[in-house]
Amino acid sequence: MTDPWVALEPGADPAERVRVLRRAHETFTEAGTVPKPVRAVVADSWRRSARAGVGPDGTASVELADGDLGAYRAEHPLARVMPLFRELLGTFAADGEHLLAVCDAHGRLLWVEGHPTTRRKADLMNFVPGARWAETAVGTNAPGTAVAVDRPVQVFAAEHFIRRVQPWTCAAAPVHDPRTGRVLGAVDITGGDGLAHPHSLGFVQAVARAAESQLALLAPPAPATDTPELNALGRDEAQLRMGGRRVRLSRRHSEILVLLARHPEGLTGDELLCALYEDESVTPVTLRAELARLRRVLGPGLLASRPYRLTVPVESDVAVVERRLETGAVTAAVLAYSGPLLPGSQAPAVVRLRRRLADGLRTALVARLDPDLLADWAHASWGEDDLEVWRALAAVRPTAAVRSRLAALESELTAPPVREGRPPR
Repeated sequence: MTDPWVALEPGADPAERVRVLRRAHETFTEAGTVPKPVRAVVADSWRRSARAGVGPDGTASVELADGDLGAYRAEHPLARVMPLFRELLGTFAADGEHLLAVCDAHGRLLWVEGHPTTRRKADLMNFVPGARWAETAVGTNAPGTAVAVDRPVQVFAAEHFIRRVQPWTCAAAPVHDPRTGRVLGAVDITGGDGLAHPHSLGFVQAVARAAESQLALLAPPAPATDTPELNALGRDEAQLRMGGRRVRLSRRHSEILVLLARHPEGLTGDELLCALYEDESVTPVTLRAELARLRRVLGPGLLASRPYRLTVPVESDVAVVERRLETGAVTAAVLAYSGPLLPGSQAPAVVRLRRRLADGLRTALVARLDPDLLADWAHASWGEDDLEVWRALAAVRPTAAVRSRLAALESELTAPPVREGRPPR
């Protein structure tokens, strides 16, 4: 029998592609298919789950309920493609006694729909709207792992990290913002043995691609005069989006724009010299040459002099995090923080700002004592050696893995330095 997938051209309509994949799935699904033990994607996920301190008898916690959930869903970009999800997956989920689920980029379930009996069973493990199914909260699962690794994932039965989820099989694929490439969340199909087939993964992946195509059609074109946006968190080279184009900046230009965006009133040449260079021997001529190159990169009219300043407001991800912290929106601030500011920069002013922003977030996290937020920070690359956060996490989630990591950190950080030359006795 010819596989229907082969008949599809690469440029085929995404919705039609999904319908063909659905027919293929219904034709080829074989109940009782047994997956090969410990696939690499699962083993890696298990290790991340263990490092996050997830216990095999844990359960998901509900973070958004009632009015908060409704308001968050209404504003979420994936709300615009829920009709498409229901059209392509809704009937299949209901007829097959499966569930259609959609989560955000942090693993929180926004919609869970499908067969009533299956929904009641899922309620018993808190697979419900508003619950947090991130890997750091409940371990290996298709929607949480899909957003963690940013690729389609299928999880069979005992591959789930938590025992109460092991009777289930699920497949999920991330959905991206077609303009920025940012992960918006994931679409998931969850059920029993009927989903234990590779076609399930291709099916849900095609649904995700159809949703991205729909979002691209729904997105209004970016106006040529929109506010420039500067992204400098978690990257050594900042990216500036302006006038419908994206500009990747050099390290030095990244530092200059971060500082000028923070000082709309402008900075003198001497102030920029002190802010950018540790070496006091650097001359104003060097700085002026750098600014001239930056002016050519940005185009005419954006960078003025005497003092050096940007002629239009520039929004930055640094400013977004700072505003949310100032208003006490700690969760929102953490979600907007994609890593340290220009982590490779040694410019004195950037180093101070980087440290101040991270310290502000850390202080807020420790004061909030939210175990999931603390776990997310502790298991990020910038938080894996953060002793203060690990101590706070151990206080609210004292699992064996967390206590072990804390003990190792305390041992490393309190051990006396080894002198060079004579070996220790």
